[in-house]
Amino acid sequence: MAPAARGTGRQPGVPVTGLTIDRGQSDPGRWPYTVPAVRHVYESGLALAPGATVLIGANGAGKSTLVEGIAAAWARRVTAFREDWLQRSIAEPAAEDSDLHRALRLSCTRGGPTGGLFLRAERLHAQAEQFSGRGRWRERIDGPLLDRSHGEGFLQVLAGMTAEPGFYVLDEPESALSFDSSLMLLTILQDMLAAGSQVVLATHSPVLAALPGATLLQLDDGGITQVEYDDCDLVTSWRAFLERPAAFLRHLR
Repeated sequence: MAPAARGTGRQPGVPVTGLTIDRGQSDPGRWPYTVPAVRHVYESGLALAPGATVLIGANGAGKSTLVEGIAAAWARRVTAFREDWLQRSIAEPAAEDSDLHRALRLSCTRGGPTGGLFLRAERLHAQAEQFSGRGRWRERIDGPLLDRSHGEGFLQVLAGMTAEPGFYVLDEPESALSFDSSLMLLTILQDMLAAGSQVVLATHSPVLAALPGATLLQLDDGGITQVEYDDCDLVTSWRAFLERPAAFLRHLR
């Protein structure tokens, strides 16, 4: 079982140390608190390790629900510190998002970075104007993002953030990326982490789940469990399929 949330402290480069849910602002009898992963945070809290945390699990396990709530809670906190495009760009909850962010509480460090971004691959073009031709980002991003492919634009935005330490939340970025581009993203993420950023990543990609040094959390009917890469369902399932695809495909006939 993943450890409970830790208290605050002074850890520059580690903006968020854990999550809890305000029980006075939540109803455990209704969605999303009935999702096992969210219920886990409700009952026990969740620690976030320094560096990168990767959330994996089947569709419906609660990955996107958690990252949406985390991003909105961070945006609410940091708006008071700096009024720049990074804060405005951190996702405001969309119409389809849950209201988890209203009850989610972040344990944050003192003296750590206060920037960051929530980036969903499918919403990159909707956010494109915020990333192009504005202030220092005019130099970091060469040309309009809408002139690039979806995957190229996604990588260009993240590459421009390597020098801006903060708290970065990514929801299934692999949907915009080829295999080679996924490897490029791993390199960019390593550069971001080396610069002092913290990353929370939800993914179905065994490539992105292999991010060196990341804490891997599996979300399933049992809640949230820290797992090793070689033992997690995501990796064992893909390996089994790639070794014997015919054994899986015969069921499609």
